[in-house]
Amino acid sequence: MFEYELHTMNHAQLVREAAAQRLSHEAAETTGAGRGRGLFGRRHGGHGTEGRVSGTDRDRFARAA
Repeated sequence: MFEYELHTMNHAQLVREAAAQRLSHEAAETTGAGRGRGLFGRRHGGHGTEGRVSGTDRDRFARAA
């Protein structure tokens, strides 16, 4: 029973830490902190983490069937 209580306490602590981290990330996104830096590898500005593809690069490959 003691192990179960330890597990429950640990789980509750992890849930609190995750909620705090999520809140801080949301606050950073709201204030615009990290804009343009690709914060934590997430998408920003409507572009993927790999960047934009220019029009000249598209002409290099054949069109898929």
